[in-house]
Amino acid sequence: MSSRIYGGDAADAQRATRLSPEAIRARKGGEPVVCLTAYTAPRARIMDPHVDLILIGDSVAMTLYGMKSTVGISLDAMILHGRAVAGAASHACVVLDLPAGTYEDSPEQAVASARRAMEEAGVDAVKLEGGVDMAPQIKAIVDAGIPVMAHVGLLPQSVEKLGGYKVQGKSDEGAAQLVEDAKAVEAAGAFCVVVEATVESVAVQITHAVGIPTIGIGASAECDGQVLVSDDMLGLHGNNVPKFVKLYADLEGVIGEAVAAYAKEVRARAFPTAAQTYARKPGAKH
Repeated sequence: MSSRIYGGDAADAQRATRLSPEAIRARKGGEPVVCLTAYTAPRARIMDPHVDLILIGDSVAMTLYGMKSTVGISLDAMILHGRAVAGAASHACVVLDLPAGTYEDSPEQAVASARRAMEEAGVDAVKLEGGVDMAPQIKAIVDAGIPVMAHVGLLPQSVEKLGGYKVQGKSDEGAAQLVEDAKAVEAAGAFCVVVEATVESVAVQITHAVGIPTIGIGASAECDGQVLVSDDMLGLHGNNVPKFVKLYADLEGVIGEAVAAYAKEVRARAFPTAAQTYARKPGAKH
């Protein structure tokens, strides 16, 4: 069963122009996969020509809604953001995060959530967190014809269980478990796997151990691709920035300067000027 059956004619037409999950999988060992998060149509349109994969990340809970973690965002909200991004992207493969509480309980729950994401958002694949423990869910979703992007290493949806945002793979036991997790999600049918906040040598080991692309975030340049939360790399992150983020722009500063200039002109009655107002034409009846 193909994922192309989901979403109707309009979604199918949009998907047909985008990189498929199969095309991403084929990039293993080749040109690195470029991935960023997006949650809105304008951001997706800007990114689309430059990236291979756009992730509607559950990080939207923190970046747009001000939540303290990714836990708490609903599937309904994720689908709305997914619809906006998928409708704006014509090149990049579009993947939607299944939020916490929508897939962990059973393979049946996971399939139901994944189907909703595909049908209602028109995305190309779904993503979920977990290794060996989530392999049954991944297999069930893939068996239903829906591509899955996996996620091992630091699992933001499980930070309370992990004792916080801690680098993974520091011990021999932890490293071995991460490799096992990566192999398990590959065996279950995932087309690629995110490796987050993992000791570099372990991320390299994982990359060599599996036949699907590894997408690093705080991992290693030797991964088969990289992903960042776009708000972080664009300087829209506030003060709490992970070590693995590189600042490529300071949009927070740019926006702050623009707003300050606008406020100054409004208070001085220097805006709007004649260029931004409408004058009545001589002789006009209406």
